[in-house]
Amino acid sequence: MALKATIYKAELTIANMDKHYFASHSFTLACHPSETTERLMLKILAFCYLAHDDLEFSKGMYDVDLPELWRKNLTDDIVLWIDLGMPDETRLRKACQRAEQVVVFTYQSSSEVQNWWRSVQAKAERFNNLAVYSIDEQDLTRLATFNARTMQLQCNIQDDHVFVSDDAQSMDLVFGKLKTLEGI
Repeated sequence: MALKATIYKAELTIANMDKHYFASHSFTLACHPSETTERLMLKILAFCYLAHDDLEFSKGMYDVDLPELWRKNLTDDIVLWIDLGMPDETRLRKACQRAEQVVVFTYQSSSEVQNWWRSVQAKAERFNNLAVYSIDEQDLTRLATFNARTMQLQCNIQDDHVFVSDDAQSMDLVFGKLKTLEGI
């Protein structure tokens, strides 16, 4: 018998002082059986960090040709493509060809991230629409403690610091920047 996805409900209150974006979002997420709690929480954090009224979760875990999150315009063009992990050069190239902007959030150990980045950096540098961020393992482990089937999270962003809190705990983190984009 196949394992079923676990359903999570999240209520987010986002205040991004850097981008002057202030909004609340409610959504339901299906966590694929192969997806870790850390990955799920990073997906939510990526949503907060790049929040926009048109940003959506895609079927990325169920359709490998799609990003984890994306933002489309009214003509269905992909404005923003967000991936998690360490995509190979082929996936990066395809994403950069399909979207105006591509952002990758890596979450593996720092040595794995550095090895991956060394293997793709030369080719990735030619993509003018690509940004790559990493999250420290300890921060990701701590972020995973916010996980609950029903979550109410507050996310405040200022000067690239991300402050996440719920009723019981809070944390402050900063993404490592391997490659940046203007306006992201």
